[in-house]
Amino acid sequence: MTENTHPQLDVIAVGAHPDDVEIACGGTLARMVEQGYRVGIIDLTDGEPTPRSSGPAERMAEAQAAAAALGVDVRVNLGLPNRRLFDSFEARVALATEFRKFRPRLVIGFGEKTPLASPDHWQAMQITDAAIFYSRLTKWEHYFDGLEVHTISAHLYYTLAFGDLQLPNAAGHIVADISTTIDKKIAAVRCYKSQFGPEKEYIFERIRAFALQQGMAAGYGAGELFACTRTLGTPDLMRFLFGGV
Repeated sequence: MTENTHPQLDVIAVGAHPDDVEIACGGTLARMVEQGYRVGIIDLTDGEPTPRSSGPAERMAEAQAAAAALGVDVRVNLGLPNRRLFDSFEARVALATEFRKFRPRLVIGFGEKTPLASPDHWQAMQITDAAIFYSRLTKWEHYFDGLEVHTISAHLYYTLAFGDLQLPNAAGHIVADISTTIDKKIAAVRCYKSQFGPEKEYIFERIRAFALQQGMAAGYGAGELFACTRTLGTPDLMRFLFGGV
């Protein structure tokens, strides 16, 4: 087996492009960092070309600035092709290799299509689903640089479908409290100056409004909604309801 010298992370959030994760769950990642968890982000593509950006170097610098704003420990870009992202065996293996390197307990990723937005999002969901499975497969180490298998214990989906008033179809839903990190979330998204110029200032109002809506539904000042891949349960109902678990 290959010696694994990478730091173990508690959670990895996966996006198709730099800025997906910040918009969808940046507040949750920042809150986890404050709580002492080790957090990573994996972007499948560099997100380029785009109309206002000078190219990948600018976008990568913005991504690193956003990661610093959230306080995450690790950010990786897999270099898969933007606009031509497809759920392929090679893409699955590339992501699963990162999961084996960093050994997260929780993976957060896309949970649905985003009509009128990039089809890369739907492909990213399928790649992430498959990579979680590939990460734990035995007798396949030769595909993963000799890295040992790693079983991911929990998987949550995030949403970028701000135009839908319905809850995503899922086994369950949970709202993470980001009352204290909503400003960090917005600051991280603002790092992408090439994507959100002055003419798109309304985007930040929309992101904040969505967080306020989700938080209000759960009794928080601001929140981020996640769809669960399985029904949630608790062995201690009172602690779950009143202890802030």
